[in-house]
Amino acid sequence: MSRRRISLLANPSAGRGRAASKISQVCDALAAAVPDASVHLLDAGDFAQARAAGAEVIAGAQPGEELVVIGGDGMLGMGIDLAADSGVPVGLIPAGTGNDICRGLGVPLKTADAVATIAHGPVRAVDLIEVTGALADGQHRHHVGSIVATGFDARVNRWANRSNLPIGALRYTAALIGEIATFHPINYRLTIDGRVRELPAILVAVANTPFFGGGIAIAPGADPHDGLLDVTVIHPVGRLDLIRLMPKLPSGRFTHHPAVERFRVESLEVDGEEVFAMGDGEELGPGPVRLRAAPGALRVHLPA
Repeated sequence: MSRRRISLLANPSAGRGRAASKISQVCDALAAAVPDASVHLLDAGDFAQARAAGAEVIAGAQPGEELVVIGGDGMLGMGIDLAADSGVPVGLIPAGTGNDICRGLGVPLKTADAVATIAHGPVRAVDLIEVTGALADGQHRHHVGSIVATGFDARVNRWANRSNLPIGALRYTAALIGEIATFHPINYRLTIDGRVRELPAILVAVANTPFFGGGIAIAPGADPHDGLLDVTVIHPVGRLDLIRLMPKLPSGRFTHHPAVERFRVESLEVDGEEVFAMGDGEELGPGPVRLRAAPGALRVHLPA
C-alpha cells in the first residue's frame, strides 16, 4: 500500500477567520492521527491561489495522494469540484458559517471528529451535481456537492453572502426577510427528459443533499448515493403564505404545503429570464444551466 500523502488546502478567511485558527491545529492533529503519512500545507493566500494549488495536486496526484480541504462551503465546494471524477480521495473539515456540504454528506461538524474521520474513516463514493453552461469565471462545467438554487433561494443566498450578520441560519433568516418584500415569481422553463415545462415559481431548488442556508432542509431525504437529483418547486403564493412557510423551512415541514412540489430526475435544464444559479453557496451564473446527477463522482472520507 502506498504511503498516504495528505495535502491540506485552507482558506484562512473562511468563517470570518475561524479557519485560520484551525489550520495549524488540523495539521498537528492529522500528523498525530496518521503518523505514517506526510502532511503538507499548501501555500494559498486567497481563494484563487487555493484553487490553483489544489488543481496542481489533483493533476499530479500519485497513488496515496489525498486532498484535505478546510473552510466554508465555498472552499469545500471548490475542492469537491477539483477532485470530481479524479479518483483522488478528499477529506472535508468544516470551518465556515453554513457547513451544509458536510452536514448533508454526514461529515462531522466538530473539527476533532472530522480529523478522526479523515484519519480512520473509509473512503466512499458519493454523487455530485454536474452543472454545465456559461458559468461564472469563464467556466463551462462545475460540480456541486449540495444544492443548486435558482430563484428566491438564490437571491437570499446572494444577499446572505454580502451580509455582515453572524453565522448560519440567522443570516439566512435576515436575508429571507430582506428579499421577501420585493420578490416576485420567476417564469421558469424546465426541460426534463426532453420535455419542456413552463411555469411561474418562487424557486426551483435542485439537490444532491438536503441542506442549504446553514441547515435549512430544502430537500428532505435527498440522498447522495441514489444517482438522482431531488427537485423542490415552490409554486407562487402570496407574501403572507410565504411568511408562514418561513418558520417551517429549517425542519423541512414546509413540504406539506400544497404549493410545494417535489420530484426526482437524473437530469434537467433550468432556464428563465431572471434565473440565476447558485451552487454550494457560490455564484454559478445565469440560465440556462444544465444539471445532471453524477453518480459516484467524488471519493470522500466518511464516518464508518
